[in-house]
Amino acid sequence: MKFILWMAAASLSAQTAEFVAETMPTPSCHASTVVEIAPGELMAAWFGGTGEGKPDVAIWGAHRRGGKWDAPVELAREPETPSWNPVLFRAGGVLWLYYKFGGSPREWTAGRRQSRDGGRTWSAAEHLPAGLYGPIRAKPLVLADGTIVSGSSVESYGSWAVWIERSTDNGKTWTRHGPVTVKDAPAPATARPGQAHGIIQPSVVQLEGGRLRLFARSTTTIGRVCAADSRDGGVTWTEARPLDVPNPNSGIDVARLTDGRLVMVYNNTTRGRTPLNLAVSGDGEKWTKFADLETEPGEYSYPAMVEGSDGSLHITYTWRRQKIRYVNWPLAKVPAVR
Repeated sequence: MKFILWMAAASLSAQTAEFVAETMPTPSCHASTVVEIAPGELMAAWFGGTGEGKPDVAIWGAHRRGGKWDAPVELAREPETPSWNPVLFRAGGVLWLYYKFGGSPREWTAGRRQSRDGGRTWSAAEHLPAGLYGPIRAKPLVLADGTIVSGSSVESYGSWAVWIERSTDNGKTWTRHGPVTVKDAPAPATARPGQAHGIIQPSVVQLEGGRLRLFARSTTTIGRVCAADSRDGGVTWTEARPLDVPNPNSGIDVARLTDGRLVMVYNNTTRGRTPLNLAVSGDGEKWTKFADLETEPGEYSYPAMVEGSDGSLHITYTWRRQKIRYVNWPLAKVPAVR
């Protein structure tokens, strides 16, 4: 498929942008996820409390119906310990909510709930076995045969690495594959003792010919989005390699459109978490920034993105740690590539 490269930057002013709630139920919120429930209906979730890592942090969510967001509701809370990084996705007729809990990423246990009525009611929370996390932050890839390819990662003292968790029975059992680390990228000699080095929080997509590719956040010692590939459905992976896309140690998300183009939402900088941007690619190698979602001072981070049945991208992200912002970006506003 051939496209003409369009280089002009687009303006957010022509798109739909709003907060999930003008008044959030908690003073701090972060790490949103978004899923399409049905045509015209979305659901978002995030963690919120008095501050990241505080014992009162729980998982919250809200539906968007008829062009309006319902009031946020609490979805999961663990006693006297913070919750983190919810992920919503659909597989096998089930809407899944995965989340993590514990004092820090080094201490995480994973929890999950399921819904069979589009998130109106939920099962009791289930805790996963130690060392199994499910999707760590970004949505997993669900293959045509129902296999869930879930991007996971581990943050240890001084070392971060990506792992892939696969399930062929809709989450009843899992196999773990990896680690995926960065090729030819040892920690620099200037790194401080214990300073993290590596990649985490991969977003997994399927390319033409059935090949899978993950795109991962990297530490500042690497400073670029990294990619790795699989040709066997996510069982084995190449070493990851840095792309020519900056990353300031902040989350990203990638979606493959039905026409084969790839769109990334990311911070186009190596320091800080502003601006927040969109880029497009035809092959997952060369990326062209085409829009700025946020450019003002502040933190705009941890984006989530899905392609909707309405012919648009649905994007949520952290807005200054105070609110969750939602953007609807029509696919007609995504430039063609070649």
